[in-house]
Amino acid sequence: MANESAGSNGVFSDLFVAVGDLAQQATDIVGSGVKTVSDAVTPIGNASVQLCTTTINSATQLIQSVTQSITTALAPKQ
Repeated sequence: MANESAGSNGVFSDLFVAVGDLAQQATDIVGSGVKTVSDAVTPIGNASVQLCTTTINSATQLIQSVTQSITTALAPKQ
């Protein structure tokens, strides 16, 4: 009987170790996936900010140019 008890404890111990290893691997995969997504999103975010900044600067320059043209056209000629 003593051997049966020791044997079943070993089986349960092995089972718990296997389940723990699977849980650790699943956690590692999720962590790796989050890092991969983060690494992919960062350059896209940077490009979006740069595109918005360039668009705003271009629009500002266009407005300044149009304003200057209107001012010049409306100014009395000497």
